[in-house]
Amino acid sequence: MKLKIDARLDKGFAPMALVCREMRENTAEDGQELAVAVERNQGYTYVYRTRIFKDGAGHDEENCRFVDRIVKTLLWVAGGYKITVAGSRVVGEYIKKTFSHGGARDFDARFMERVYERPFEVIVTDLENAPEEKSSAAPVGKHLDGCRIGFDAGGSDRKVSAVVDGETVYSEEVVWFPKLNSDPEYHYEGILNAMKTAASHMPRVDAIGVSSAGVYIDNKIMVASLFIKVSDEDFEKRVKNMYLDVAREIGENIPIEVANDGDVTALAGAMSLEDNGILGIAMGTSEAAGYVDMDGNITGWLNELAFAPVDYNESAAVDDWSGDYGVGSRYFSQDAVIKLAPFAGIELDEAASPAEKLKVVQALMKEGDERAAAIYETIGVYFGYSLAYYAEFYDIKQVLIMGRVTSGKGGEILLNKAREVIACEFPELDKRITLNIPDEKARRVGQSVAAASLPRIK
Repeated sequence: MKLKIDARLDKGFAPMALVCREMRENTAEDGQELAVAVERNQGYTYVYRTRIFKDGAGHDEENCRFVDRIVKTLLWVAGGYKITVAGSRVVGEYIKKTFSHGGARDFDARFMERVYERPFEVIVTDLENAPEEKSSAAPVGKHLDGCRIGFDAGGSDRKVSAVVDGETVYSEEVVWFPKLNSDPEYHYEGILNAMKTAASHMPRVDAIGVSSAGVYIDNKIMVASLFIKVSDEDFEKRVKNMYLDVAREIGENIPIEVANDGDVTALAGAMSLEDNGILGIAMGTSEAAGYVDMDGNITGWLNELAFAPVDYNESAAVDDWSGDYGVGSRYFSQDAVIKLAPFAGIELDEAASPAEKLKVVQALMKEGDERAAAIYETIGVYFGYSLAYYAEFYDIKQVLIMGRVTSGKGGEILLNKAREVIACEFPELDKRITLNIPDEKARRVGQSVAAASLPRIK
C-alpha cells in the first residue's frame, strides 16, 4: 500500500480508505459481490455492498480480515444486533464465529446486546437474499416554535435553556458530578431541577429536547457514561426511563426527544451553517461524532466512531476498552497526541494526566516547536484518510471538527493537512466536502438551544 502523503510519525499507518479502494480494484475482473447488513431496533437496516475475492481462490484469509473490519465499522456507525452476510459462506461463517460470545469481537457483540436488548446473531445467506435497506431517518430538530426546554447533560456541567419561538429567554450552566455518584436520585434531581428552572421562565412548556452523551433508543437511556457509577440494578429501575419520567413531572403529554450529544452538535452546525450533510467530529478525551444527513435528519445511528477502525495495520495501537486495534479513539483524541509524542522526540511526564500531557504539547505548539507540529501533521494525515473511509458510510457535504485537541495553531495544521490528503488522494471527495473548524457564526446556536429544537410540537 502506497500513501501519496505519509503519516510523518507513523510509517505503518494503513488507511482503511485505501484498503477499500484496493479491494475493489483487485477484484474488478474476477471478484464476487458481497452485501453486509446490520439490523437494529424496529427492523431498521443499513446495507453495505462491496466486492471481495472469490471463495476458495487463495484469498479467503484476506477476505475474512477485510470484512471483519467492515462489519466492525457498520456496528459502530449504524448500530445493530443482527448481522447478515450475503454472498460468501466462507466469510459469513468466519464473521459468525468472530462476532460471538468468546470470539475475537466478544466486546462488540455484548455491547450491542445491551444497547438493543436482543441476543446478537449473525445470519449467512446467498446474495439474492440480502436484506433491503430500511431507514429511520426522519425530520428531527430545527423546530423553534412555541415554548421549549433544551437540556445538555455534560460530564462536568449541565446546561439548560428556555426558548420561546426561537429566542433564548433564559439559560444557566451548573456544575455537577454525575460520573462520581452511584445514587440515581442525584442525577434525577439535577435534571428535574434544571428543567423546572427553565420552565419557570416561560408561560408553559410545549416540548423538551435533551442532548446527552451515550446511546439512546426510543428516548430510553441504553448506555451512558454519566451513570457509570450506578449499579446495573439501579440503572434498569431508575435510569433507563429517566428523561421520560422527568418529562412527566414537568407536564402531561409533553413531547420529548433525546439525542446523542454528537448528533445535536452536528444539528447545531446545520442550523448555523444553514446546510445539511454534516459530520461533526470532536477530538477530546476520545473521539465523538454526530451526523445530520442530506435531508437535515438525525438518522438514529450510533455514530460511535471511537470504536470504528481507521487503520488496517495489525500492529497499530490497541484501544483499552474494546481491546481492538486501529480504532478511532487512538487517532482522534488526546491519546493520539500522547501516543505520537515520543516519536516526535517529546518526553512527557508519565505521572501527568492525559489532559496535562496534551497541554504540554499545545504549549510547545504555541511556541512554534517543530516537534509538536509534526504530531498535528500526522493526526491531520490520519484524519484526511479516515474522512475518505467515513465517506464509504456517510453522505458528507460539510465536516466540523472541534474539541480541545483541535484548539489553537495545532488544529489549523491538522485541518490543512487533512485537506491536503483529500485533495491529493481523493479528488472526487475534494469537490464536494468542505472541512471547517467552527467560527463564532457556527457557535451561535448553543448545544442546549439545538436540543430544544429536537421535538416537533404535535
